[in-house]
This record gives sequence, C-alpha cells and structure tokens, in this order.
Amino acid sequence: MKDTAYYLPGMGGRLNTGLGRGIHDRGYKVVGRETRGDFQKYSFQDKIDLVANDLEQHFWYEEAKVIVNSFGAYLFLHAQLQIKPYPGKVLILSTIIGGSYHDETMMRFYPPRADVLAHAVKDGVFPCPLNAAIHLGSVDWQSGPEGVMSFGEAVGLPVGVVDG
Repeated sequence: MKDTAYYLPGMGGRLNTGLGRGIHDRGYKVVGRETRGDFQKYSFQDKIDLVANDLEQHFWYEEAKVIVNSFGAYLFLHAQLQIKPYPGKVLILSTIIGGSYHDETMMRFYPPRADVLAHAVKDGVFPCPLNAAIHLGSVDWQSGPEGVMSFGEAVGLPVGVVDG
C-alpha cells in the first residue's frame, strides 16, 4: 500500500465498495466514515463534529489525502466551517453545496443547513482548504454545476466539470 486516504462517501456509502474499492485498488489504505448504519442516526451537527475531529486528530498534515463524495463532500465542507483551513490534499467529487431542483423530473433536494455554505461565502468567512479541487458532471443536478462553479470561484477552489 502506497498511502492512506481518508474517504467520506455519499449518503449510505461504504468504504469498501464503489469509489472506496477503486481507491483501494490504486494502492491506498482506505479509512474514513461509512455514511450508513449508526452514522445515519447521529444529528447533522454530530456528523460534522465527527468528520472535523477525524481530520484534526488523524489527518492534519500537508501530505494527507482526503477524498469526499456527494453528501460526504457536503459534510466535509460544513466541517471546514468550524476548523482552520484544511492543510492536506482534498479531492471533492460531486459536492452538494445546498438545495437543488431538477426541472425535468421536478425532483427537489434540500439537505440540512442548505443555505449555510452560501452565507459563509457571501460573508467572506469560508475557510477554504489549502490544497483542494472539485470535480463533477455537467448533468449532476443535485450538485448543480453552475452553483458549484460559482462557489469554487468565490472561495478560490478549482472546479472541473466533466461532460455528462
């Protein structure tokens, strides 16, 4: 194993399947939080506190590698609000940054504290991670490419949008 990666999957995600398996297959030991089971029983603030504590206690160094996906990315960004700018390398995939609506299916997605990140950016108080990038698909309606690109631009995070 080359290294260790802290992985925080989307809602109901596991560390050893899907993207977690892919990270492992690339030679990394995968640690982090599964976002299912007992974790789902915690309050939103408790989830944020757990993530912030994980980072501060075990992954607070420049060479640390953190990979967060979808709702896991949303938790990471909220944890970032209560800690200093994270010093490690962070890959943020298909992040949720607030509520969204899909015109074609008329589906709505409204996560807890949906406006908090937008307010932190507007107020200029979002403590941007020091070495992070966001990537998402152009049709990822829950992430909302336009909103994520605006978020990235406002806080200084590069955003890569993949077609499809």
